[in-house]
Amino acid sequence: MNRFAHEKKSHSLLRQLLTTAVIFLCAAFFLVIGTNAVSSTASDEQAKSLQTAITRSAVQCYAAEGAYPESLDYLCEHYGISWDAEKYVVDYEILGANLMPTITVIPID
Repeated sequence: MNRFAHEKKSHSLLRQLLTTAVIFLCAAFFLVIGTNAVSSTASDEQAKSLQTAITRSAVQCYAAEGAYPESLDYLCEHYGISWDAEKYVVDYEILGANLMPTITVIPID
């Protein structure tokens, strides 16, 4: 039996283990990066959805009552708008009773 054959096998086994470990770490890294990208995209889409809901409620209020709501609290009480205040900051700026308010939704990271 060749006495060097055993050492060659151990180096081969070590190389296979290192290759497997590197492939696993790369896959885990890309999984984490992909998850973060999806989470960020979902948060942006939720912010857009919230802004759309607030805008539609303001327009519905204008159609039903003849004026845009004076505050965001009015929309919350009478039109069922709600959001997670720990995730989003909502700015509702009134320009006048007959002018569409400026609505800004900012995700908090």
